[in-house]
Amino acid sequence: MVRKWWISVPLLVLLVACSKPTPSATAAVEPATTSASSVTPTSVKRSEPAVPIDAFAQAKRLGRGVNLGNALEAPQEGQAGIVLQEEYFQVIAEAGFNTIRVPINWSAHAMAEPPYTVDEAFFTRIDWVIENGLKHGLNVIIDMHDYEELHGDPSSHKDRFVAIWQQIATRYRNQPDSLYLEPLNEPHGELTPIWWNGLLGQVVTAIRQVDGVHTLIVDAPDWGTIQGLLQIEILKGEENAIYSFHFYDPFPFTHQGVEGTTAEYQTTGVQWPGPPSTPLAPNQQAGQFAWVRKWFQDYSTLPTASNPCSPSQVVKQLDWALQWQESSGKPLFMGEFGAYSAADMQSRVNWTTTVRQEAEARGFSWAYWEFAAGFGIYDPTSRKWNQELLGALMPGS
Repeated sequence: MVRKWWISVPLLVLLVACSKPTPSATAAVEPATTSASSVTPTSVKRSEPAVPIDAFAQAKRLGRGVNLGNALEAPQEGQAGIVLQEEYFQVIAEAGFNTIRVPINWSAHAMAEPPYTVDEAFFTRIDWVIENGLKHGLNVIIDMHDYEELHGDPSSHKDRFVAIWQQIATRYRNQPDSLYLEPLNEPHGELTPIWWNGLLGQVVTAIRQVDGVHTLIVDAPDWGTIQGLLQIEILKGEENAIYSFHFYDPFPFTHQGVEGTTAEYQTTGVQWPGPPSTPLAPNQQAGQFAWVRKWFQDYSTLPTASNPCSPSQVVKQLDWALQWQESSGKPLFMGEFGAYSAADMQSRVNWTTTVRQEAEARGFSWAYWEFAAGFGIYDPTSRKWNQELLGALMPGS
């Protein structure tokens, strides 16, 4: 969501991230029309599964995961303070996690012009990540993260996006089915739901022309929110796909104090659970939570309540996600959730425990955001877990 390596997004974007209405039937730009076959290699043999792969079983297999954030989604690894180490894979596995989700800034390492070749040295680095994850018994999700040019101008970048994925699919088509492919993190901006639905079909066609094995993880539009599930088109003829949502509600709690955001989000001390006006100063209360109340009032299809900092809101939102899964017949995965370190620790533990428990009660696998940065659960300097947060995620750890 907005916890990217740079963490600098205006308030409007933050509000849109969890409170956007369904878009109109028309969009400012038209959906992509380039044929995926025009950029798909013809000399590569497609990999085929030995047995049919069940997407619900693949979703359950993901279990409990963690995002390796603030590392490979920066333009250059290390710019956000995290360089992945081999020991990280071992400590994650030993803590009992089943999965790592790896946000990757592929677009920063590919040619700007055709044939959009991905840098071989960068590919080798991703090879190393996959190898170490699989070696330690972890499922590995490789995710295209922070392709901001695509979000800002999909018409100019659609061919490059598809070409990068054809290279990824070709390179990893013979890896075990514990490797998952996530075409794009949190579609947003000019990559409207109409655009994303069209482009998603093209990139999946390109992937499947060379790779018939690996399970896809498809993010909902509108920043991957639960509301975005209303606007996604189920892929026709694609049975090996898991659909993904991210959960950070309520934003005034989970994103309080995030560097680079606007004044309302610099108000810290928002507790969870707790009433929405405590402990904010009187001149900040209305601005801080007015948009949340308006969101609840405006969208009658979504949960309604006067207190967004209530456990009941987690329950109602995840109930809605479960209803989507049951009505669509497609499995869901909670690919991100977390609360920033500016919140008090007990509130972070309370929220994390509740979201994790309620997700698991509905059968959703999940991946916490994230391992070792501002939302993190591990201190790479002391090489120790934050035991309170780890306990919230992994009871009995």
